[in-house]
Amino acid sequence: MVLTVVAFFAAFLLIASGGLLLFYREALPQRIAEAINPRPKKRNVINAIRETGFSIGGAMEHFEHLLPKSQAEIGIVLQRLQRAGFRDEAAMKIFYGCKVAVPLMLCVLAFVTRLASLAPFFVYASCLGLGFLAPDFWLGQKIKGRQKKIERGLPDVLDLLVICIEAGLSMDQATARTAEELKKATPELCDEFGVLVLEQRAGRARSDAWKHLAERTGVDSLRNLVSVLVQSEQFGTSVAKTLRQHADSLRLQRIQKVEEMAAKTSVKLVFPLVFFIFPALFLVTLGPAAILMMEQFKALINN
Repeated sequence: MVLTVVAFFAAFLLIASGGLLLFYREALPQRIAEAINPRPKKRNVINAIRETGFSIGGAMEHFEHLLPKSQAEIGIVLQRLQRAGFRDEAAMKIFYGCKVAVPLMLCVLAFVTRLASLAPFFVYASCLGLGFLAPDFWLGQKIKGRQKKIERGLPDVLDLLVICIEAGLSMDQATARTAEELKKATPELCDEFGVLVLEQRAGRARSDAWKHLAERTGVDSLRNLVSVLVQSEQFGTSVAKTLRQHADSLRLQRIQKVEEMAAKTSVKLVFPLVFFIFPALFLVTLGPAAILMMEQFKALINN
């Protein structure tokens, strides 16, 4: 049973590695040319998707049409993909293609490794269910990780915004400058700020562009920032002072979260102590005494 499970996962990893090599084979000569003749190039999530979008999208396009989709579901998936940082048209095809290809791949692996012979219905049903839910789970983890990075880099971005505004730049110019300067430090948030700048240049109102930024990312800190900026614009208060206070409050929240996590550490250590450390201590301390008692009881019984 154990060898069958190990062989199943080994075959899955080998097939996944082969698929990745197949998908990135077209981009390999370009990467070699860039390594030989390096050129300054802006790389982000959008460019990465565009490089592999044609190969992966073409492979997944046949599977993408097999799933029935409603307009409401497509809108939700598009919103989730945007929150994860995928805005290319091929992202939707790849996502729905994976929801069909991954279950089929798991079923094929279960058949090849003969794991399905143990309980065919249960194994195939598990492969279909897990394979169908795996892209959603991966996308959810991607969204959570990106949102955490955005929250972590927001105070530093606000500090640079305050410096730019106090130096004489307008809010729009300060946003564009911040998106350029901190692109390596906080690429996720600066990517969203770049979209914000493009929307403002296209003619969208500042308040609407900031609200769209909050809805697009789904981060509570950005929602609070947008509400503060809208109120500051309506009442005519100082934007620099408002941003500085908000940055200080975000840092205070970060310190409080760290203190909360430190306070929970003692409670979380109870389970490893009880299940792993205490049995070893009991064995070391009480083991010799138990052996001596057993020997004495044997001697008494023999006498």
